[in-house]
Amino acid sequence: MRKIVAELFSSLDGVVESPDQWHGPFHDEEMEQRIAANLAAADTMLLGRRTYEEHAGYWPTATGGLADRMNDLRKVVFSATLDALEWRNSTLVSGDAIEEITRLKREPGKDIVVTGSVTLVQDLLRAGLLDELRLLIDPVVVRAGRKLFEGDGDRLTCTLLASHSYRSGTVSVTYAVAR
Repeated sequence: MRKIVAELFSSLDGVVESPDQWHGPFHDEEMEQRIAANLAAADTMLLGRRTYEEHAGYWPTATGGLADRMNDLRKVVFSATLDALEWRNSTLVSGDAIEEITRLKREPGKDIVVTGSVTLVQDLLRAGLLDELRLLIDPVVVRAGRKLFEGDGDRLTCTLLASHSYRSGTVSVTYAVAR
């Protein structure tokens, strides 16, 4: 069965919302290469409406390296408000996201990746469908913004699979999510 992997940028204080506002100074070529390698292991990307709109506003006109991979990936977009998708290889799903993702996970293929889309990642965690959580933790305290783990919920146990530190001070951690 395919793996579902979430990859998110996070601040030291756990904020995952709007990393475009604070991640830039920490991004480097080595990090981009690792992100590209992670995407190479996937053939499908899951996106919520807002993340789709952000990505579709940038990637379709970018070229080379990571941009080519982002544009070539199959994208499944979950939204009840969008009517049409312009970004190449994108499919709109307006029904039950968990039902559709469960079906996708059973299909043959490579990993399924979620970038951003915090609500979708939270839904996948609650449904027990997320296999790996990859966090790129930047050395910045943002203080305000949405966190991945907010409010009440069941305890989540994870096992560290890999870690790496970048010259910028960002730390990448990959966890297997326990069932």
